[in-house]
Amino acid sequence: MTATIHPSAIVEEGAQLGEGVEIGPFCIVGAQVRLGDRVVLKSHVVVTGATEIGADTVIFPFASVGEIPQDLKFQGENTRLVIGERNRIREHVTINTGTEGGGGVTRIGDDCLFMAGAHVAHDVQIGDRVIMVNNAGAAGHCVIEDDVIVGGLSGLHQWVRVGRGAIIGALTMVSKDVIPYGLVQAPRGELDGLNLVGLKRRGVARADITALRAAFQMLAQGEGTFQERARRLGDETESDYVREIVDFVTGATDRSFLTPGS
Repeated sequence: MTATIHPSAIVEEGAQLGEGVEIGPFCIVGAQVRLGDRVVLKSHVVVTGATEIGADTVIFPFASVGEIPQDLKFQGENTRLVIGERNRIREHVTINTGTEGGGGVTRIGDDCLFMAGAHVAHDVQIGDRVIMVNNAGAAGHCVIEDDVIVGGLSGLHQWVRVGRGAIIGALTMVSKDVIPYGLVQAPRGELDGLNLVGLKRRGVARADITALRAAFQMLAQGEGTFQERARRLGDETESDYVREIVDFVTGATDRSFLTPGS
C-alpha cells in the first residue's frame, strides 16, 4: 500500500485505501469507507458510513461525506453512498447516505464539482459532470442528470428531476421537474427558455439546436396539455435531443413540470 496518512489523521480499522491515497491532517475515515486510487483528503475531512469514493477524487477541508440522512424516519438502516471518479468536493460540502425507503443509496457520477457549502441529501442520484455552485442544495430523492449546473444558493425540492444539460440560475427554488436543456431562473423557478450557451459549448449541431428551439415553442404554445404537446412532438421529431425531452416528459414522475410561461 502506498497511501500517505498524516499522523494526526484517524483511519479506523477496516477502511480500504487504494494506491496513492493521501489523507491530510485531522481527517477521520470510518471503518466501512473505501477510497479509490489517488483519492486526496486535504485536511479536517470526515468520511464515514458505508461510503465508496472513486479514483482521483479530491475532498477539501471541513467536508462531511457519508453521514447519516437528515431524515427523522431513518432508524439506522444499512444504507450507502457511492461517489464516482475525478470529483471535486469543496469546503463544507455535506453529502449523506441513502435511506431504506428511498432505495438505500445516494449516488454521484464522475467529474462533478461541488462548490463550498453545497448539500446532497439522502437518496439523491447525480449524473456526470454536474456542477453545484456555492451553497446549492438538493433535497432527498432528487435526480440530477448529466451536465446540469445548479446555481449558487439555489434549492431543489425533494423528488424533483432535472434533465440533462439544464441550468438553474442563482437564488432559485425549484419545486417541479425541469426538462432536459431547460433554463430556469427567478426566485420560484420559471422555465425561461433553453440552455443555449451550454448546448453551443458542447458542440451540439446547429440543426439540433434549431429543432430544440422549435420544440420549445411548440411546448409553450401548442394545443392540449403539456404532456399531449410532448407526445405530438415525439410523433414528429427526428432529433435525438428533442426525443430526449419527449421521453423525459412522458416518463414516470411524482411531480408536475415547470412549463414555458408558467
